[in-house]
Amino acid sequence: MTKHIKITLKPKKEESILRFHPWIFSGAIAKMERQPQEGEIVDIYSANNDFCGTGHFQLGSIAMRVLSFSQTDFNQDFWTKKIQASYDMRCAIGLANSSSTNSYRLVHGEGDSLPGLIIDIYDKTAVMQAHSIGMHLAHKEIAKALSNVYGDKIENIYYKSATTLPPYYVSQENIEDYYIKGKDDGKYLAKENDILFHADWIKGQKTGFFIDQRENRHLLEYYAKDKTVLNMFCYTGGFSLYAMRGGAKLVHSVDSSAKAIELTKDNVALNFKNDPRHDAFAEDAFKFLNEMETQYDLIVLDPPAFAKHRDAIRHALQGYKKINAKAFEKIKPGGILFTFSCSQAINKDQFRLAVFSAAAMSKRNVRILHQLTQPADHPIGIYHPEGEYLKGLVLYVE
Repeated sequence: MTKHIKITLKPKKEESILRFHPWIFSGAIAKMERQPQEGEIVDIYSANNDFCGTGHFQLGSIAMRVLSFSQTDFNQDFWTKKIQASYDMRCAIGLANSSSTNSYRLVHGEGDSLPGLIIDIYDKTAVMQAHSIGMHLAHKEIAKALSNVYGDKIENIYYKSATTLPPYYVSQENIEDYYIKGKDDGKYLAKENDILFHADWIKGQKTGFFIDQRENRHLLEYYAKDKTVLNMFCYTGGFSLYAMRGGAKLVHSVDSSAKAIELTKDNVALNFKNDPRHDAFAEDAFKFLNEMETQYDLIVLDPPAFAKHRDAIRHALQGYKKINAKAFEKIKPGGILFTFSCSQAINKDQFRLAVFSAAAMSKRNVRILHQLTQPADHPIGIYHPEGEYLKGLVLYVE
């Protein structure tokens, strides 16, 4: 068994790792054999000198992300077994072998016991992102593991981490996005429940497309028939397309980004060419809601993360309250509101309280129809509840 740098925790600080939580905070460290390099693999011991786990070391509040709770050699076999386990789960839930959906998340960080790693599959292309220096240092072994598991079913592996690793490290190491295997133009038609989307992993956000709203979009389709629909913060127009397929009589898509509006229009044309039911507007969300004259039967609020870290929570909650209050004010009686938060720093109770406060301000009777979360290919580790980043409510507004 390979020997790594030994890090000893303060008394009782091993309790979370004994419950299989994958994070060790810097304040829990009592001593280190020597100062590890960022991304280096370290062994973690309790104050009583009992082995607790092995993981990647990093500077910052979260000092170690645990990869294994038993003594392990991090060789090629380790990475292949991890990728195989993730693949087997996606097969079990019917995604890796689906005829109607060819785009899904293969590895979701802590949810797949691989903290700091994201891998999305777009048919024959895998897009890999490292969110920790440790995963960056192992990315070639991980790419080989992908090839070992998928064989010729994956032709291209694109490594896209220049924007997800610490900026000083990217600059210092001259990290650039590149194809580890194969090469294409980076533009692809992703298929989701038989709806097509343009995905661009070279220039697009995240890995090229937002996969995590797939099931929630499908639910909206069920409610859309004969309704007028407003899709705020539309980005690629995902909810708009499902609304149109569900039989909506009018769909308006709004985003502050002109580029996003063009992308939405392209996706609508791809699936519903020359369909007069859809229109799109490059406009600030609050300005649009304030000035709109049309009332809608169904409104979608899917904003970008208002809080990307804990220091921004208070401000973010005010933002969620304000945008939802405006939607409650404007929606038709008997309307349905799909409202979301993708801020990991905000838990579902905080989000619900913000929406509750907005409903109270509107003085309208509101009922919860559904409580939504991320899909099964974005799993939440049972020992890591912080992984539940996507929260949503479907509300009936009298």
